[in-house]
Amino acid sequence: MNGGRPGATESSTVSLDDGDIHVCQDGAPDAPALLLLHGSASSTRSWEPMVPLLTGAHRVVRIDLLGHGRSAKPADSSYALPDQARRVGAVLDRIGVEHAVVVGHSSGGAVATALAEQRPDLVTALVLVNTGPGLDALIATGAAATGPTQWPPTDEQLRGFASTGFSRPGYRIPDELLDDLRGMTPHTLTASMGATHAYLEQRTLPDRLAGLGKPLLVVFGEDDRRWRSSSADDYRAVPGARIELLPGLGHSPLLEDPPRTAAPLLAFTALHAARAH
Repeated sequence: MNGGRPGATESSTVSLDDGDIHVCQDGAPDAPALLLLHGSASSTRSWEPMVPLLTGAHRVVRIDLLGHGRSAKPADSSYALPDQARRVGAVLDRIGVEHAVVVGHSSGGAVATALAEQRPDLVTALVLVNTGPGLDALIATGAAATGPTQWPPTDEQLRGFASTGFSRPGYRIPDELLDDLRGMTPHTLTASMGATHAYLEQRTLPDRLAGLGKPLLVVFGEDDRRWRSSSADDYRAVPGARIELLPGLGHSPLLEDPPRTAAPLLAFTALHAARAH
């Protein structure tokens, strides 16, 4: 715990009935809250390059979803997205966050949507970063979509699975992200990815968001190799939605170019974060 020292990350564990959840907090505790949710097979570490760009205006909260990162990986808990969202809401309650702008990357955007459905009192506005609106937008197939076929996976399999998360084949995937994937269990990986598929199959995200009345920003790396970036237009079904395409970036703009990703996010939160304070 950092006691609120600037520049230091406060790391803690929140114990819930179905598993311990790892939480990171940065920035002034009394600043408007900004919650960052990672995608499947990732963790809080995927947001680390962005954090210094966001703490000037925000209390930045990052959570490892159950089954990921430094959170528990139980074999007998539900990884359905509504259950993941319920846990996120419980964690925010525990750490004293009453309102937040919620940012989700990839499937983390679907968890953010589920949280807004469950807790409209908590979610002030939403930012979805390279979050496919529905299954018809999916590009990736085979191992790139379902994960390694053996466990533990080889380094080559890990890099093959992670490669479509970036705009160009030669991108050097950070070792810590491969460690996050290696640290999962076969069950938590397949259950988490299957849960996202089931949530999108049940109802598309634009359809879920259209009636919630929450301000929405959609940021999409235009060269995404997992989801068609043109599918970002589907979010125009949400009244007032803003869409920002980032040319030359792929599925993980938060890692490929943090400043370019932070710019539209900060412009958006400047309009809406005050309501989250």
